[in-house]
Amino acid sequence: MSSALLTDLYQLTMAAAFWKSGTAAKEAAFQLIFRRQPFGSGFTIACGLADAIAWLEALRFTAEDLAYLTTLRGADEQPLFERAFLDFLGSLTWSCDVDAIPEGTVVFPHEPLVRVQGPILECQLAETALLTIINFQTLIATKSARVCLAARGDPVIEFGLRRAQGPDGGLSASRAAFVGGCAGTSNTLAGQRFGIPVRGTHAHSWVMSFETEDDAFRAYAEAMPHNSIFLVDTYNTLDGVRRAIAAGKWLRERGHTLAGIRLDSGDLAWLSRKSRELLDAAGFENAVILASNDLDETVIASLKEQGAAIGAWGVGTRLVTAFDEPALGGIYKLTAVREPGGDWKPRLKLSEQTAKISLPGIHQVRRFSAGGQFIGDAIYDLLDEPADEWTIVNPDDSARRKNFPGDTAGEDLLVPIFRGGRRVYELPPLTAIRERTQQQLAALDPTIKRLLNPHEYPAGIETRLFERRQRLIEDLRSQISDFRSGAPPLQSEI
Repeated sequence: MSSALLTDLYQLTMAAAFWKSGTAAKEAAFQLIFRRQPFGSGFTIACGLADAIAWLEALRFTAEDLAYLTTLRGADEQPLFERAFLDFLGSLTWSCDVDAIPEGTVVFPHEPLVRVQGPILECQLAETALLTIINFQTLIATKSARVCLAARGDPVIEFGLRRAQGPDGGLSASRAAFVGGCAGTSNTLAGQRFGIPVRGTHAHSWVMSFETEDDAFRAYAEAMPHNSIFLVDTYNTLDGVRRAIAAGKWLRERGHTLAGIRLDSGDLAWLSRKSRELLDAAGFENAVILASNDLDETVIASLKEQGAAIGAWGVGTRLVTAFDEPALGGIYKLTAVREPGGDWKPRLKLSEQTAKISLPGIHQVRRFSAGGQFIGDAIYDLLDEPADEWTIVNPDDSARRKNFPGDTAGEDLLVPIFRGGRRVYELPPLTAIRERTQQQLAALDPTIKRLLNPHEYPAGIETRLFERRQRLIEDLRSQISDFRSGAPPLQSEI
C-alpha cells in the first residue's frame, strides 16, 4: 500500500507551487535537527533511519493517491490541484542525495541527523515523513537507553504495546526500545517483523479464572513448564510467592526449572527482598524476580538505591509513550539553495528567539575523540571546512568555546545513504544497531550519562560557520531596517 500521502497538505500545495512557478528543479539542502535534549538527558540516541529509508525508496504516487487528490477543493470549491500537476506527481521518482547519522549513534542538539539535497520539490515532500519517523523513534530509543542505564545491566523488557499510541506507535516503539538497549519485548508482531526476542508470563486473569492460586500456578506449570514465571500479587504477594515456590518444587521433580516470579504492585523494594529470601531458602537462588508497574528510569534508579532484589524489569507505559516528554521537537530546515550547476547560496531563518535562528550551509558533524572517549563535536559547513585547528562555539552561549588541535582524532558522523535517489547504504542488522548504542554510550564520560543534572557534552558550531551566520543575521536585519524606512532592498545571498 502506498504511503506517499503520509505528509501534511502544505507539502503538496508547496510542491504544486514549485511546479507552477517553474522552480521545481531548483536544488536545495535541508537538515533535520532537534534543538533540546529530551528528558533532561545528557545525550540522545539517533533512531528511525531504516524506516525513513524504506519510505523514501517506496515514494511513488499511485493512481489511488492521485484519485484522492483530485477530490480536494480550494476555498472557491474548485479543484485544489491542476490535472497536469497530478500527472507530474504520478511520474515522480526519488532522485535526491541523502546523508544521515547511523542509528544507535549518540547525538546532540543542533546536529543534523539527516541532510537531504536535490530538487527542492522532492526535498520538501520528504519533510513530514522524515520528521514523524525520526522524531518518535529517536525519542523512544533515548528513553530506553536511560531506563537501561538505570537498570545497571539488568535485562529490561519492553511491555508497552497495550498502552502505545496505536499499532504503528507500538511497533515503532518496540523497535526503538530495542535499539536503546531493551533485551526483549512482549510485542510478538515486533518479534516477527524485527527479530526482537519476545518475552511474556501470564496475567491476573489467569489466576482469577481458577478457584485457587495453587490451581492456577499448577495448571500454568503443566502447560508451560519451560516458561514458568508466576505473577504473584493477585491476592497477597508473599503468599503468592510461597505458592509459586510450591509450583516450582513440582516443576523440579519433573526435571524443569522455576524461571521466576513477577511483582506488579506494592512496595517493590521491600517485597522483592522478602521474595528473594523465600526463594533462596527454598533452593531457587536462580529464579529471577521480574518487576513491572509503571516503571521508568527514575523509579528503577530509586529501587536500586533501596537495595531492591529485582533482577529484570518490565517497562511499558512510561517507555513507549515517552510519558514525561512525548515529543522530540525535531525540525527540518532549508539551509542552502542553488540553480542546477550553480554555486550554493546559504539560507537562514531569522527569529526574535535566538534559539530558533537556523544555521546556513551544508552541514556535517565532526566528532573528536581521545583515549577511546568522545571529547567534543563540531557542526561545520562542508563548503568551508577548517584546514587545521578547530574551535567550536556553544549554540546557547557564544562566550563558551572549545579548541581541538588539528591532529585530534576525529570522524564525520553523517554518511551517504542515497545518491541520485539510489540507496548506497547497507542497512545493518537491528542487533548491530543495538550494539552500536552500547558502544557509543561506553565512549561517553559517565557524568554525561547521569539521569539527573548531567554534565553538558561539548557539541557546538565551528567558528567559521558561526561567524558566517552572524554576518548573514546582520545583513538580514539591515535589509529589514531599510525596508521599514522605505529604502530600496539590498542585494544579498540570503
